[in-house]
Amino acid sequence: MSPPIVTRRSAQQAKMQTRAMANKSAAAGVIGGSASTGTATGTGSKSSASSAINSGTGDSRKANKPSAALLEAKRRARNMLKNQSNAMQESITDIFQNAVNCKDLVRKPTALIYDESMSQHCCLWDKEHYECPERFTRVLERCRELHLTERCMNLPSRSATKEEILRLHTEEHFELLKSTAGIRDDERMEELSSRYDSVYIHPSTFELSLLATGSTIELVDQLIAGNAQNGMAIIRPPGHHAMVAEFNGYCFFNNVALATQHALDVHMLQRILIIDYDVHHGQGTQRFFYNDPRVIYFSIHRFEHGSFWPNLQESDYHAIGWGPGTGYNFNVPLNATAMTNGDYLAIFQQLLLPVALEFQPELIMVSAGYDAALGCPEGEMEVTPACYPHLLNPLLRLADSRVAVVLEGGYCLESLAEGAALTLRSLLGDPCPPLVEPVPRPRPDLVQALLSCIAVHRPHWRCLQLQQTYEPAELALLDREEQKDLHQVLRHWVGGPPPTNRYPTRGTAIPLPADTEARNRARLQVLRTETKLSIPSVRVCYAYDAQMLLHCNLHDAGHPEQPSRILHIHRMHDEYGLLPRMKQLAARAATTDEVCLAHTRAHVNSVRRLLERDPEELHQVAGGYNSVYLHPRTFDCATLAAGSVLQAVDSVLRGESRSGICNVRPPGHHAEQDQPHGFCIFNNVAIAAQYAIRDFGLERVLIVDWDVHHGNGTQHIFEANPKVLYISLHRYEHGAFFPKGPDGNYDVVGKGAGRGFNVNIPWNKKGMGDLEYALAFQQLIMPIAYEFNPQLVLVSAGFDAAIGDPLGGCKVTPEGYGMLTHWLSALAGGRIIVCLEGGYNVHSISYAMTMCTKTLLGDPMPTPRLGAIAGQKPATVAYQSCVESLQLCLHIQRKHWQSLEFVGRRLPRDPVVGENNNEDFLTASLRQLDIANDDAPGAAGEDAGDQSACGGERPSGSKPKVKVKTLTEFIAEHKENEMYAVYPLKTCPHLSQLRPQAAPQSINSSEVCSVCGTRVENWVCLSCRMVACGRFMNAHMELHSVESQHPLVMSIGDLSVWCYACSSYVDHPRLYAFLNPLHVAKFQEPMPWTYACAKRDDGCYPLGPDGRDEDDDDDVAAGGSSCSGICFQLQHNN
Repeated sequence: MSPPIVTRRSAQQAKMQTRAMANKSAAAGVIGGSASTGTATGTGSKSSASSAINSGTGDSRKANKPSAALLEAKRRARNMLKNQSNAMQESITDIFQNAVNCKDLVRKPTALIYDESMSQHCCLWDKEHYECPERFTRVLERCRELHLTERCMNLPSRSATKEEILRLHTEEHFELLKSTAGIRDDERMEELSSRYDSVYIHPSTFELSLLATGSTIELVDQLIAGNAQNGMAIIRPPGHHAMVAEFNGYCFFNNVALATQHALDVHMLQRILIIDYDVHHGQGTQRFFYNDPRVIYFSIHRFEHGSFWPNLQESDYHAIGWGPGTGYNFNVPLNATAMTNGDYLAIFQQLLLPVALEFQPELIMVSAGYDAALGCPEGEMEVTPACYPHLLNPLLRLADSRVAVVLEGGYCLESLAEGAALTLRSLLGDPCPPLVEPVPRPRPDLVQALLSCIAVHRPHWRCLQLQQTYEPAELALLDREEQKDLHQVLRHWVGGPPPTNRYPTRGTAIPLPADTEARNRARLQVLRTETKLSIPSVRVCYAYDAQMLLHCNLHDAGHPEQPSRILHIHRMHDEYGLLPRMKQLAARAATTDEVCLAHTRAHVNSVRRLLERDPEELHQVAGGYNSVYLHPRTFDCATLAAGSVLQAVDSVLRGESRSGICNVRPPGHHAEQDQPHGFCIFNNVAIAAQYAIRDFGLERVLIVDWDVHHGNGTQHIFEANPKVLYISLHRYEHGAFFPKGPDGNYDVVGKGAGRGFNVNIPWNKKGMGDLEYALAFQQLIMPIAYEFNPQLVLVSAGFDAAIGDPLGGCKVTPEGYGMLTHWLSALAGGRIIVCLEGGYNVHSISYAMTMCTKTLLGDPMPTPRLGAIAGQKPATVAYQSCVESLQLCLHIQRKHWQSLEFVGRRLPRDPVVGENNNEDFLTASLRQLDIANDDAPGAAGEDAGDQSACGGERPSGSKPKVKVKTLTEFIAEHKENEMYAVYPLKTCPHLSQLRPQAAPQSINSSEVCSVCGTRVENWVCLSCRMVACGRFMNAHMELHSVESQHPLVMSIGDLSVWCYACSSYVDHPRLYAFLNPLHVAKFQEPMPWTYACAKRDDGCYPLGPDGRDEDDDDDVAAGGSSCSGICFQLQHNN
């Protein structure tokens, strides 16, 4: 039976409110009693009570009975809990339930859907057209050559129904394309095609477009039904440029958009992520979901300040969505050619993946264009085919693995076929192929665009707080050199050719120069030859031996490092049916020479001499070390643990297994070169790294240590060795957490030749969980790891940061560890060995190690729920401390790693975004209009209800058209729709508590929190004028609101008003009397009046919306005029 759901936050609020009400009532009772009875009576009462207690003759039930005030406070608190309706609050459930649920989950097939008839679609009047049938046939040929298609669950293709098409496209659009079916009049079809930008129509186009869309929908249906784990649709014509009523850019029906809408309408999904890495912006897909918060559209495309097709201002980074969809549209514009793997990896690591983790999609759709691949004449980029699996890999553990890849563009047949085939290979669960070429540093043009995109989305996403901010005034105080770390959000619009009514239909393919094409072809051939695709058939080898149970503490049976740790892990692997699926390794003891790869011979001999010694003597010897116990069989167990890890290294590096799991003890990462330390005797992972370098000639070994304690021993062994990159995430507490001291701090980066090859990520607060570890991995660890390009990954897998561990105090879930393992498995061709270190809750470590093993076996894993819930609550102290630690780490490590050089730059606190920093893309379009003419389509008074709120239909190259209004008119009519990232309430019942006549004449905008003294995120109570900090600092204003019952507060930072009782922002004319003094203090000018009602001297407006009387709302609902719902409309400009 499930435990009752108790919401932590609501319980905390109820407790605070109970205390506040009890104190208030008690104080009122004391004051009232004193006033009515006088001093003598009060004294007498006190004496009587004292006598009753001392004599023992009083009624004990009456003496202990709580006061009526306390009972009333408790009753009200219980009612508040009962009425709690916020379902997004964290509930207390079984912390291992997700791990239990996936016990029987095994990898499902990868679905593949295509139809051979799709090769019929071709341009009959231009045989050199880039969108040719060979794009389709060459992809299938390469997939078959790699034996990929036979490993997939092949789905039968189907045509989309008219009803499915009309979900997004107009009936006229559908019927027009239908009318071309079977038409053999080439001249007529060419003339029709010329009306649309970059389109040709073939007699089979209509049927094949239906087939492409229907196949995409079928793939989505199969994924959501659970019949396949993931899948790929190899289809054409492509779709992402197709708009509501317009063919565009080789596209007719928008396959991905229609499948997404199908998932929303039919399967009732609420969160879908669309990733479009085609080199051309998918403006059609963007417009369909521009105001829909259920869909994130994330596009990476060549832009070149609008000079690259489709030449739209809405393709720039500042187009972030509209209305409720604000913040859900991402454009990363590439303003230069020759972007590389390093640029695309930076986009994924620094922006896409953090947002995806916070968004928690239920389905991921990938518009997979390969025209950014090396050799493509359209894109002129340099992404290697082998990079595409690396972009896809981290997404495969999101959305419960429901990832649908849908083919879009790509016009270099060699790189298209290779990139698409390697993508399918990755979906099938094969390791990402090692990148042959070093990962280049992100280019300056990419850095500018990426940071600008982060800056404009920063207010909407908690995960994008890694960069620190600056005030614009700081720019004037710094010289040019010092300004380099202050990112400036700039826009420069060049644009493309003017719109036309007829588009070219012949000679549109412009090849690359012959020498460039030859270089690209030669480079692609080298990459294909050197990219290693052969993999062992054995996915995982497993090292374990029961003899390691002999090492135990003879003087403390309850010692946390107990033999049952590895026994429980082994039993759970057996219970989950994992042991028969792995190669069982025969354990062996490491030789003295092997142990001495990481330790002094004196240390090895001192441990050997412990054999068969008296337990009491061993206890005395152990007392001379830090946190170590010894046993007569310690040497045997320690060498067996080290040797077992070496067995796994042999199996992986000899190509017998892809990866390894080492369930061994005693642990090792604290062991120093010359002495045992922290439960550790010999450093198993350090020995393994040195062994791989010596016996297999490796040049680059990555050690990731996620044990909650810093691996001081491993760090010291390799701190001067550039062949080993050591990265540790650990609880540090400013040096107060074991092993204590400064060695684990962020500024310890190695010595001599090893400088920069030591990365410490110290947690200075407890409570770090999946979210914090995921951010550290994607924004720090993975960029460094890709730049290092390891040949082997060793994981010092301590699970004492796991939820439930008695020593760690952190909250990483078992499925969280599975996700981290999956991300690391993309490195080194999948050659990863996970070696047990700490972890002292046998249940936590058993589930956690089991999830790591299942991940390496390719089983589906529950996605850690670290975004959808956490993002709705105030940031925890742990999260704030995590961001601070990552900022400090980045500041140090960016000096050593090119991939991080730009990450530490500061962003403007309130970026001003617009064309050439003057106007946004909608305002910029006003230049195309006659501002004196009210007859333009979409002008005021025209019914725009049937038009798309996110842009309507128009040719891709035309300019947006809008009705011009004065600034005052615009603000008054669009305040709700355009001016807020979050909609405020138009009224609030608690406004009646305010007295505008008593509003202060002036407010100090630099006031600090009256409780803690912070200057950051302070609010003013509108009832008592108290200043206190908000929930992202120490939440003193929230506490004040609960205790004093003052719900309305005003932000000093952005002049917004929040009601704690309504849990919402509020915007109402009655607030103007409070906002205006603060506006004057901050900007030295009165605040503009932007409300629809007339301004009053007394400030006492009716409490209805917009300052109207309550009864006026009925008139508006009945058809009266209202300014709500007005938005810009984008029109044809033919």
